Order: sequence, then C-alpha cells, then structure tokens
Amino acid sequence: MMTSETAVRKFSLLAARGIISSADLTAAEESACARGLELEEVLLREYPVSRKDVLEALSAHYRCPSIEYDERLPVPPALLEGLDPERLATGQWFPVILEANTVIIAANNPSVPGLMEEVGRLLPAQRYEVWVALAEDIQWFIQDYLNARPGHIIGTERTGLAYWRNTMAHWRTRLACYRNDLAQVRTWLAFLRWGLGFIALADALLRRQPDGLTRYASFGMIGIGLSLSVAGLMRYLRIRRSRMSPPGHHTLVEVTAATVQFLENYHFIEGGLPQESKKTMLGRLADLLYGHSTILYPAPASRERTQLARERNVLAAQRTVAACYRTIYSRARTGLSFIRTGVSFAGLGIGLMTFYGLGLMSGLDALLAAAGLLMTVDGLLWYLPVRKEQAEIPRSPVAF
Repeated sequence: MMTSETAVRKFSLLAARGIISSADLTAAEESACARGLELEEVLLREYPVSRKDVLEALSAHYRCPSIEYDERLPVPPALLEGLDPERLATGQWFPVILEANTVIIAANNPSVPGLMEEVGRLLPAQRYEVWVALAEDIQWFIQDYLNARPGHIIGTERTGLAYWRNTMAHWRTRLACYRNDLAQVRTWLAFLRWGLGFIALADALLRRQPDGLTRYASFGMIGIGLSLSVAGLMRYLRIRRSRMSPPGHHTLVEVTAATVQFLENYHFIEGGLPQESKKTMLGRLADLLYGHSTILYPAPASRERTQLARERNVLAAQRTVAACYRTIYSRARTGLSFIRTGVSFAGLGIGLMTFYGLGLMSGLDALLAAAGLLMTVDGLLWYLPVRKEQAEIPRSPVAF
C-alpha cells in the first residue's frame, strides 16, 4: 500500500476540480489506512466520486491513457495463453489490446517497479503501452477472460446462465408433456363416464319391464357403454403406466427446485424482501424468487448485459415455478374429475340396489357402484398430495 502522501497525490485532481475537498481526501486516506484498504476503493464506495472522476485523476497522475472494463472488449486469445490469474491479480495488470506489434496493458499502477519486466517475460512483443485502470476493473478483466470459478465469472457467466435457462426450458417442456398426459386422462375419463352413463340408463330401462324393442335397445346401450368404458379405462391405464406418466408431487417440486439452483452462484442479493415463511417447499421457493425480482443497475454500465441475463434467468425461474404449479393443479383437477364421476356413479349404483333390491340386474348395479368407488379412491390419490399447495400459491411480483 502506498504512503499517505503518495496516495493523496494520486487523486489531487479531485480536490483541484472541487469534486471532493482536501479535508475529505485526507480523511478518506486515513480511513483507508486504518482499515487496510486502498484509497481508490474508499473514494468509490463512501464518497460522491464517480468512477470516471477517479479514472481521470489516475490518468492525469500517471500521464497515460486510461481504460475502463467492458465485457464486450475483444481481447485476443493469443494474449491470454499461459497467464496465471493469481499472478495477474497480485500484479494488478492485464493485457487488453493487441495493435499490430504493440500490446496494450491495463494496470492499476503503471509505475510500479518490475511491471514491465514481468510483462516482457510473459508476453513477448516488440512494443508495450501501459494504460491505467481501476483496481476492480483489473479484477473483472481477470475474472471475465481467464475463466474463474463459476459465480465470479463475468463474460463466461452468461454461458452458465444460458445453460441454466436451457435446463429450466427443458423442464418446463417436460411439465407441459405431463399436463398433456393429464389432459388425455381427463379426455378418456369422459369416454368412461359416457360408457357408465349408457350402462346406468340401460339398467334403469330394463327394470321397468320394457317391451321387446326397448329391451333390445337397452342391451345395445349396455354393449356400447361397456365398449366406451373399456376403451376409456384401457387408454387411461396405458397413460398411467407409460414412460411419460406424471411423477409424484414431491418429485415435481424437488426437480423444479434443482433447476433454479443457479441463484446460489449467479445472482447475489444481500438481504432481500421480507416474506412470511410458507409451509410448502414450492411456496418457499416462489418467495425466494420474489426477493430476486429487482432490476439492478450495475457499475460499470457495460456489465448491464450480464445483469440482464441474470434477470432473464430469474424470470425464467418464475415461469418454471408457475409451470410446476400448473402441473400440480392439473393433477388436482384430474383427481377432482375422478372423484366427481366416482361419487356420482357409486351413489347411482347403491341407489339402484337400494330402490329395486337384489335381482338379476343387481350385477350392473354392483358394477356401477364398484367402478364409482374405484374412481373415487383413484381421484383422492391424485388430489390429496397437492391439496396443501392451494393456500401457498404466490402472488406474482410483476405488475401488469
């Protein structure tokens, strides 16, 4: 760390322009020394000094051009071969531009002893130019172009974010397939319902001692009803046993949570909005996303593209959670359809047996009652696991 006199002299242009008073500059230096920080960091974080002002002061002090971090800067890969990120971070320099035979180096302190010797050993070239840059910009260059650990990358971070968006998109597609399966189940349930309806109508007609034509029509309706019922039941069982059959409720929630794990490494939010804790895992996951749905304005502005990529991922995560809710409610709706149909036909079968008593037609009554009970039980198996999610569905943080 520089002496107090040297550090203050680096930023004397700020006081000369009236951006900060000499007293404040001295106080900032004392604070930096007491906490083991660089004066540049304290000025940027705690005083009304812009990055541009600090960079201009450094450029005037070192009498060289300045450069600011920009993730769109096309750093030639040839300059990066064999470079050690830790070594560059210690020396606070980074190669940024190659023009003809000249390598332009971004350095936080262009006059530091041994800088050019180290650059010459690692980057052989005919000519070198050193431009001054902020210390944090040097770190961003290193993190961006030398593939640091995920979660601290800037440029390559967008690749990781794109990967997670694809992961969530694949899962939403799979959830859509599950909902299609559930829609097919409800469609074939309609066939089963029509079939049982024909059987119930024929059962009632046969008990009224019909004439020959009516009797034949009743037996015809029984045949049609059995055909529709068997067709609907077989298609339903095939979908339920198939490879694409919907997984359990807990599996849906756990996989959805896994697809939004990118928040741990790519979207850093300190604090967050206070939310009442939900009882279900999916409800808590939705609340977690609510706290990340805030557009941040990064510094420098050139990082906005990465920040927008983070925001797109959070919005994609919200769509993923919403898709999981839609799938869960589709399961519940399917279960309720079974329960509604099952209760109706179970009640009809039991009512016919009670009203007409036991007889030759009691077999059809028992068939209706048994089918209704089985459908009710199956519907409860679909519905009850997702019943508690109804009270936990989040409100969208985006106003339309």
